[in-house]
Formats: sequence, structure tokens, C-alpha cells
Amino acid sequence: MNKDIYKKLLDEQLNELGRKKLLREIMDRQGPQGAAVSVNGKTLVNFSSNDYLGLAASPRLISASMAASRDFGAGAGAARLLAGGTRLHKELEEKAAAFTGHEAALLFNSGYHANTGTIPALAGPDCTIFSDELNHASIIDGCRLSRAKTVIFRHADPEHLGRLLKAERAENERALIITESVFSMDGDIAPIEDIFGLCERYGADLYVDDAHAVGVLGAGRGSLAHFGLTPSGPAVIQMGTFSKALGSYGAFIAADIGIIGWLKNTARTFIFSTALPPSVAGASLAALEILDSGEGLSLMEKLHANRNLLYNGLSKQGFDMGDTKSPVIPVFVGGIDEAVLASKRLLDAGFYVPAIRPPTVNRARLRLQVTAAHSESHINSLLAALK
Repeated sequence: MNKDIYKKLLDEQLNELGRKKLLREIMDRQGPQGAAVSVNGKTLVNFSSNDYLGLAASPRLISASMAASRDFGAGAGAARLLAGGTRLHKELEEKAAAFTGHEAALLFNSGYHANTGTIPALAGPDCTIFSDELNHASIIDGCRLSRAKTVIFRHADPEHLGRLLKAERAENERALIITESVFSMDGDIAPIEDIFGLCERYGADLYVDDAHAVGVLGAGRGSLAHFGLTPSGPAVIQMGTFSKALGSYGAFIAADIGIIGWLKNTARTFIFSTALPPSVAGASLAALEILDSGEGLSLMEKLHANRNLLYNGLSKQGFDMGDTKSPVIPVFVGGIDEAVLASKRLLDAGFYVPAIRPPTVNRARLRLQVTAAHSESHINSLLAALK
């Protein structure tokens, strides 16, 4: 295509996004992540971060990251299978597995890498995937890449899932049920216990995306611990990230040792990606040590106390927040125009609360994300601004 024609086409499409108020712009910080951030020279109270425990700027994580860089260098230099890893990577896998109660774990460079690499490695033409209709884009892409038959079940509806398992699965065919645990845009929690029961009943495997649950639910160990489940019976694959509540970067898949061995040899996003920098592995190890201690439990208690303070305040003001039961709190204020205007007014008042719009979600909303780093004053000031 001629370059001028291509540019005109892109300009027209961008203008159309702008007309529909769907155009997005990047706002970069001039300092560390935290309850308050500096953006374009203005200090904003930050309610848009996944840094649930306030660890992203933790001196312990920063110190561990610096020490790992001194010992192992700035970059990995190669994929793990080509000696790009260090003893820190292996130690992090061992600790992630033990922390979540699995036999083994494997590091990936992001949650997106984990989902788009693991799902195709586990599912193919001999498997039917059953996927929640509100699953994250990375899960959707993983299902597409797998080329397996994918059946969509109604959001957080185990009864509908059960009917589909009975009707859509061919005899003796493998089945893989995939769900987020804490849904990243709605903040509700999947009925993992009921879905686990369906896995046992129908001999299906379970894949749980715990990106927003590790460090938040089950004393930090995620949704299985939250529901008192152990990864036994059906094959259970748990994806967790270090980039949210753990304040670092990267992700892991935890499962039995056979599945992890298979992924090392078949997951393309693992095989063909340069390993995480040693500094990231060092910071993640420090974060896991915090989570597995009294300090971690205290941070989680503060997180949930802050979440309840904000949620109860919003409830008293009559806001529609859907079925959220986590620190992710959607606030439905109307359509796209209303959400964009509300976000702008909050920005003018000193609060960073982006509007979430299609195609990310079908229904526009403000998405509030509360953390352990927020003070009661931060939360009460936001409630006053929203009122």
C-alpha cells in the first residue's frame, strides 16, 4: 500500500476513535509508583494501579534488584534454554511453587506471555476449551492460538458451564476449563469451588488466571487457597504474576511437575523469549519473602480494610459497582461520554482514575483500584470528590 494512502487511512481511523471518545493517550510518571504519583509536574492521588500491596517502590525490592544486577548483570542475554537464566530464576520458580502449593513452576516474562504460551501448549485439536465470556484478552488470544474448539460459558455461571460440558464435549475428549479468579475489570471473584467440582465430575482440567489474586486472596497464595482447594484430582494449572501485588514483573505457571516439564519444551513464549533480567528475579524473590511473612499479612489486612472503606463509602452514595468483591471496584456512571467526563473532572481535582471504555469492556466505567499504600485521607478525599 502507498505510504500516503496508508497514513490517510490511519489518520481517518484515529479521528474516528477520537470522535467516539475511544482514543487513548499515555500519561507517563515522573517518579515511582505509589498511592500518589507525579504526572506532567502534577501530584495525583493514584487509584489506577495494580500495586495492591504498595511494594513497587519498596526499599527491600529495590535493594534486592540492585544486588542481583551487581551479581548477574543488567540483562539475561539469552532465553532460559540457552543459559539466559541464573540461580535466582530457578530459586524464584521453586519458591513460587511452594508458596502456591504446587509441585513445580515455570517463569514467563509476563502474564500475557504465560497465557498465550501455556494454553496452546496444553490444548489442541484433541481438546475442547471452556472459557468464561469475560476472560482477559491474553486468555482469548491463547485460546485462538491453540486452534482447539473453544466454547464460551456465561460469566461466572457454573450451571451453564455444566450444561455445556455435558452437551459440547465429545466422548473421551480432553476438556480444559479456563477462568480468571479475580476479574480485572469487574472485580468479582469466579466461583472456583463450583468449577473445581465440575472438573472432578467431568474429568476436565482447570486453568486459573490468578493475576489479580496472588498477593490478594488466600493469604496471598491465590484463589485456590481462598476456597480451601488443593491442586489434586483434576490437573490444576495456576497462573500468577509478580507485576501486580508483588510489585515486580513477570509471571509464573504453577502445576504438577509433568505439566511444567512439558511447558519447558513446548510453550513458545517461554522457549523463544529472552529470560527476565536478573534484577527482576531478585526483586520478585524479595516480594515473595515479604508475602510469606507477618509483614505480608499486615499489608493484606490493610489492603482489605482500605477496600472495604472505599466500597462502603461508595455504597452509601448509591453508586453502581456491580458484583465486585475485591480491590478492583468498577463505578458505573453512565455511557462513554459520562465516564470520560468523570475521569477528567477527577483528574482536575487531583485524582488519577482513567475511564475504561470499549473495546476493553462492553460497558464504560471508572475503575478504582485501592491499595495498602492508600491512607484513609486518600480514600475519604476521593469519596468527597465523587460525591
